[in-house]
Amino acid sequence: MPKILRILNRLNIGGPTYNVAYLSKYINAFYETKVLAGIKEPYEGSSAYLLDDLNIDYEYVPHMFRSIQPARDFLALREIRATIKNYKPDIVHTHAAKAGLLGRSAAYYNTNRPKAIVHTYHGNVFDGYFSPLKTRIILAAERHLSTLSNAIVAISPQQKYDLVNKYRIAPDNKVHVIRLGFDLQKFAEDVDKKRFSFRRHYGLTDDTTAITITGRLTSIKNHALLIESLKLLRASHPDLQFKVFIVGDGELYAPLLLQIKEAGFSFCEPGNNEFSADIIFTSWRKDIDVINAGSDIIALTSLNEGTPVSIIEALASGKGVICTDAGGVKDVVKDGYSGFLCDQRPETFSAKLYELIVNTELRYSMAQYGQKFVQQNYSYERMVKETEDMYDFLLH
Repeated sequence: MPKILRILNRLNIGGPTYNVAYLSKYINAFYETKVLAGIKEPYEGSSAYLLDDLNIDYEYVPHMFRSIQPARDFLALREIRATIKNYKPDIVHTHAAKAGLLGRSAAYYNTNRPKAIVHTYHGNVFDGYFSPLKTRIILAAERHLSTLSNAIVAISPQQKYDLVNKYRIAPDNKVHVIRLGFDLQKFAEDVDKKRFSFRRHYGLTDDTTAITITGRLTSIKNHALLIESLKLLRASHPDLQFKVFIVGDGELYAPLLLQIKEAGFSFCEPGNNEFSADIIFTSWRKDIDVINAGSDIIALTSLNEGTPVSIIEALASGKGVICTDAGGVKDVVKDGYSGFLCDQRPETFSAKLYELIVNTELRYSMAQYGQKFVQQNYSYERMVKETEDMYDFLLH
């Protein structure tokens, strides 16, 4: 029985945990899987429940954190190396940047080197994260790490193109496109019941458009664009009835609150019940299916994005979506057919948001198109089968 050691950065809300959870749970019983995870930041929502709900055992790497700290990273490298030495995996499969750096290094430079080393990019840190100098250093490191890897997984065609042609991380024949997969059924179940419950809780009237954005409150997610767009929308259409839900938390919570105040919007912080406010912060929530059911429009404003999980879930819920044209978003959203893709200008985003609010027929038709698309392309069954095929190829 071949053994897989699966390593991910940390158990925070996002695509990597879904990927690891479904692959570990549903992969052919022919494979044995062990999961290692780093430690999430205090402000991040925990996704450990995804593994717990699927009865997947996992262990933490005590010194693996998101931030770069050489002394701590060295200890994490030793911890991973020890696990590889004891577990003797046939495949080490790492997910996201820090796990990719430490996991691939520990696997390759090990007396019990596995038969195959695989890395999945769930996005990248090559745009919008660091200074030009630091970005060049990271690119050089990633190119070296690709030489230690038997296979690279890109989660969208656009991401593969970028890895091969734009950033020159790895050659074309080493990069496999395997889209993320999810259990999307719950987003299409009991929608009317969930919608009624959500809107009654928040006191939403039928003529109020609920706009939701889900994700970490961090610079790369660019929530500031949404607030500036809403400010323009309110100025040009003061009678428009809308309410905004910000799902998530992060280091930019305080600056975002300040921007909202300066824009003239009222707000409700987590734990309060001032639901008459224009903008409601919910913090992290597990019931995204309920939130999506009660919402009318789901927004994404990222500067950079791998595969937008919140948008896949929104389309599975049959909702209108508006997104910035960043990274792999265009692989999920076809502009004008399943949603709107915008540039980073608030004027553009505001105009398209207005169109989505007032044109309910267009919103409905795009949602129907998008729902069918994600159901066909983002099931976990397809993802697991394609990953099994890759593993079989690498081991034979």
